[in-house]
Amino acid sequence: MSNEMMSVILAAGLAEPMCTSIPKALHTVCGKPMAKWVLEAACSAGVERNVMVVGFEAEKVKAVFGDSVSYAYQEQPKGTGHAVMCAREAFEGFGGCTLVLPCDTPLLDADTIESALDYHKAFGNEATIITAVTDNPSGYGRIIRNGAGDVAGIVEHTDADQNELEIKEINSSIYIFNTEALCYALDNLDSIRDGVDPHNLIRVLDVLIKSGRRVGAFDADNPCRIFGVNDRVQLHEAESMMRQMINYGHMKNGVTIMDPVSVYIEADVVIGEDTVIQPNVMLKGSTVIGKNVLIGTNSVISNSKIDDGADVLCSVILSSQVGGGTHVGPFAYMRPDSKVGKNVKVGDFVELKNVVVEDGTKISHLTYLGDCDVGQGVNFGCGCIAVNYDGAKKYRTVVEDNAFIGCNTNLISPVRVGKNAYIAAGSTITDEVPDNSLAIARSRQVNKINWQDRREQKK
Repeated sequence: MSNEMMSVILAAGLAEPMCTSIPKALHTVCGKPMAKWVLEAACSAGVERNVMVVGFEAEKVKAVFGDSVSYAYQEQPKGTGHAVMCAREAFEGFGGCTLVLPCDTPLLDADTIESALDYHKAFGNEATIITAVTDNPSGYGRIIRNGAGDVAGIVEHTDADQNELEIKEINSSIYIFNTEALCYALDNLDSIRDGVDPHNLIRVLDVLIKSGRRVGAFDADNPCRIFGVNDRVQLHEAESMMRQMINYGHMKNGVTIMDPVSVYIEADVVIGEDTVIQPNVMLKGSTVIGKNVLIGTNSVISNSKIDDGADVLCSVILSSQVGGGTHVGPFAYMRPDSKVGKNVKVGDFVELKNVVVEDGTKISHLTYLGDCDVGQGVNFGCGCIAVNYDGAKKYRTVVEDNAFIGCNTNLISPVRVGKNAYIAAGSTITDEVPDNSLAIARSRQVNKINWQDRREQKK
């Protein structure tokens, strides 16, 4: 038998118990579609060819997975056995092992697959079921073994008698087949005439068992690895288990997570050692956080990079970059394509959008900068605004090194503020401010003496 492996991922289901119009394969666990977790586990275990059986909302599934897999179509949802038949053209004649993987086991990992494959080959099995022993087997099919300990069959929970319901070993619906044996069984499903659904994949195992072919069961060490998701409650349970695995993994790698139960970290997030994550934090997407960073309570960071020594307090950062030693927040909002340098201050109630801010600049509070290029050592007073939109187009503002922008200044884009320039508080700047200049763009104060007395007389 060849050492090559391929997989058939069953992703055609309607997911009716979830009460959803979204394909089951695309429901997410820690930010990643369930079927993608399964695919990544297979690839990490050395599977190079992957076929995904699609049906319900097939185009949505294909839009997510693209050309990372090939596809087979199950036009009508006739069960798992029928789904495998729909993929037969992809694996027939393949000399290695074919893995049949449900799309709804997001906790499945490469180690479990590899160990099961080693067991499958060591015992010369024609088929191997990945099983687990659990104290709560409710809802799962039970593994029936004979006196010698070999697999004699699988009985579904709904069909089990009282003695069978007491069995703790459960079927994961994850199977490894010698491809020739799988094709043989599919050809002989008609030989099963016991009144049960021939479209269920366990009928394939019945064919092999009754024909005397060896069917084994590999007991996964960790039952959660084969946990299947059928409804929203189980989706929540899978998410909770995955969150714990992710968070504990970071903690073992030197990250302090003060309250792992309240912290949500998605699978692809990278965090450096000695970083501290306070409660109620969300880290999403491809976020990369450096060493010795503080992420404060109630912060949300998505697809962003936070360099060593920065701190983010109660703020939202989306698709942006924060330099080392920079302080963000509290209550700051960095919108996509914002990049701030080292030792910058982005203070309370500051909003940035599509800006570049160089090292050492201070934007302390109550300021909006959109579409700006800001140099080094600039100081923005309270309440400054880059007025970047004229109702039809957006324009950029340039503020060069060491400029001082007084409080309550409006910068009407496009405009340039030169190096070492000063802008007086309350100014509305519409023209270029040259280097080393002071700009005052506000009306002169006029005091009307005794104005209130004359007003009362008119009344």
